Amino acid sequence: MTETYARTTSAWRNWAGTVTARPARTESPASVDELADVLRRAHADGLRVKPVGAGHSFTAAAATDGVLIRPDLLTGIRGIDREAMTVTVEAGTPLKRLNTALAREGLSLTNMGDIMEQTIAGATSTGTHGTGRDSASISAQIRALELVTADGTVLVCSAEENPEIFAAARVGIGALGVITAVTLAVEPIFLLTAREEPMGFDRVTEDFDELVAENEHFEFYWFPHTGNCNTKRNNRSAGPAAPPGRVSSWIDDELLSNGVFQVACSLGRAVPATIPSIARLSSRALSARTYTDIPYKVFTSPRRVRFVEMEYAVPREQAVTVLRELKAMVERSPLKISFPVEVRTAPADDMALSTASGRDSAYIAVHLYKGTPHRSYFTAVERIMTAHAGRPHWGKIHTRDAAYLAEVYPRFGEFTALRDRLDPDRLFGNDYLRRVLGD
Repeated sequence: MTETYARTTSAWRNWAGTVTARPARTESPASVDELADVLRRAHADGLRVKPVGAGHSFTAAAATDGVLIRPDLLTGIRGIDREAMTVTVEAGTPLKRLNTALAREGLSLTNMGDIMEQTIAGATSTGTHGTGRDSASISAQIRALELVTADGTVLVCSAEENPEIFAAARVGIGALGVITAVTLAVEPIFLLTAREEPMGFDRVTEDFDELVAENEHFEFYWFPHTGNCNTKRNNRSAGPAAPPGRVSSWIDDELLSNGVFQVACSLGRAVPATIPSIARLSSRALSARTYTDIPYKVFTSPRRVRFVEMEYAVPREQAVTVLRELKAMVERSPLKISFPVEVRTAPADDMALSTASGRDSAYIAVHLYKGTPHRSYFTAVERIMTAHAGRPHWGKIHTRDAAYLAEVYPRFGEFTALRDRLDPDRLFGNDYLRRVLGD
């Protein structure tokens, strides 16, 4: 066949700078047929293959010394089905582009995470999520997907067609094949009213169940070394739209949340002793505000300060216990933590390796400014999370292995058996998958 796709041999680095890979070659196929050809040639050359998205994972899930596949030419909307209320989108399409395109069509996803720089395949393959009482991760909104397997076979998977693959591949960590297109459920665009409000840690934890139950989307950030939190409640609104003013939005979202915060983090990294004082100031800097806008403008926000992150999903009913243990650990330790702790929720879903598989979940994410030593903090946090059967986010830093994960995922064996069938030679393997899935 005629080769129309790009091929390079440059190094690849993720967004946070925590992972660098030097693939033998990097390829950007422009069609499903070209991708299948790339896979067949890689297999013939004895090279492993990994697709990569926007690089927003903190783990080495996409790293390879073989063939790195960039989806730059596999972008755009294939079609919108207004009767079924679905959109089919190419795997390499950034969420930002998808959200704006859907809005132009008067459509929206039901729920989404808090950033939208990732590609749709990268976000769903690692289980990217937002927060929701009733609505789950982006992967849970998938109605069908197109998967190219190790031998070049193109499979369409849905609840009706190849259902056992569909149950696994929606959160597949790149282990089952290369996703080339995703069909997502959509709905007519709607308005959300966001209510952001400071609140004390004790009150948030005491009222946590009530806050989750009363709001469609509830999340909060706790600032270590303080008793202060910032809460956010998003609920559907009849309107009218009332977006934040341009000046106030710039002050809150750019100046305080990015510009001033960047300076504060840099100072804290250079002089750790200043961090508790900075945390007390930072936790009081953002004032209460309420605004109403279309979903992606409410759910997402710019994240320009680079960081490293660990996130665990714990059983929803254990969230407050885990948070109190985390706060107590920070208070009795010499650790100086400059980044707030993020807390979100999700309902149980039916995907084999989703962090919410089979159980209502609370997500607790810890961060540190890029370049700050993180091992002591993350190790202490991970000890708490694993004591409560926590499941690590597939794209965020953790040290768990297949033996541990098999204990906390009831359908872990189902996934690995499917992997053995679809990729027995481990064409899509790498060191990360060997650790988390076994070999």
